[in-house]
Amino acid sequence: MPEAASATRATIGDSEFDRDTAVTRRAPGVYDIDLSAGWTIISAVNGGYLLAVLGRALADALPHADPFTISAHYLTASQPGPAVIRTDVVRTGRTLSTGQASLFQYDEEGKEVERIRVLASYGDLDSLPEDVRTSAKPPAFPPMDQCFGPEDGPAPVEGSSAITDRLMLKLDPSTLGWALGAPSGKGEMRSWFGLADGRDADPFSLLLAVDALPPTAFEIGLKGWVPTVELTVHVRCRPAPGPLRVAITTRNLAGGFLEEDAEVWDSENRLVAQSRQLARVRLG
Repeated sequence: MPEAASATRATIGDSEFDRDTAVTRRAPGVYDIDLSAGWTIISAVNGGYLLAVLGRALADALPHADPFTISAHYLTASQPGPAVIRTDVVRTGRTLSTGQASLFQYDEEGKEVERIRVLASYGDLDSLPEDVRTSAKPPAFPPMDQCFGPEDGPAPVEGSSAITDRLMLKLDPSTLGWALGAPSGKGEMRSWFGLADGRDADPFSLLLAVDALPPTAFEIGLKGWVPTVELTVHVRCRPAPGPLRVAITTRNLAGGFLEEDAEVWDSENRLVAQSRQLARVRLG
C-alpha cells in the first residue's frame, strides 16, 4: 500500500468509505444520506459507490447482513447532495432474504426523481461451506511496484476525478495503452485495488471495486463518459485482508453498448466477487 495509507491506516467501520456510505434511518424502510462529492468523476457520482450506499440500506432493512447478489438499474444520473432511499422486504428465509430499494433525489423544479432501483438477496457469508470447485484462475499481474497509478500520470484537471484520491489503484501496464495514445484494442483493464486510507476490503467495498477502474472502452480506443445502465454483482466470500486484484474484460461492443465482466481476487487467491454490467458508449 502507499506510504500515506500505511501511516494513517483506517479500519472497517472507521474510514471515509464507511462514513460516506452510512445511511440514517428516518422511518422503517426509509433512509437519508448526503451523497459525497468525494466519489465523483467530473460531476458524476460513481456507480459502485452508489451501489454500496443502497447495499448499506438493505443490510439494515433485511434480517441478513451480507449482500450475495445485487442488481441495479441506473435510471438517471445521481448528483452529490441529499438523497432518500426507500426499501421493501420481498421475502425472508433462513439462509437468504430478498429486498428491493430505490434512491431518490429532487430535480431543479423540486420534483422527486428516482435515480437507481435495486433488487438484492442477502445472507451470511460466514455460514457458507468451505468447499470450492472452480476452473477460475487468478489473473496474472505484475508486482504492485511495476504497475502505475493516477499519481504517475499528468495532473488531472482540478475537481475532475475526486474518486481517485480515495482509491489505491495500480494498473497493469499492459492495459495502459490508452493513457499513452496507443490503446491495445483488447478491451481489458487490470489493477491492484484498495482504499487510499488503508481500510481492508469487505463485502460493501467489493461493490465499489467492480466499478472503480477506468472503463475498458478506453483500451478499445473510445473516449469520454461510459455510463452504467445495469450492474449485477455476486459476492462470493468475505475477502482476506490486503490489496485486491480486479480484472475486467469486454468482448462485444454493438449498437453503442458494451458489457464489462469483472472478477475480484483477494490476497489469498480467492475469487471474492464477480460482476457484469451493461454500459453505454459514445461512438464517433
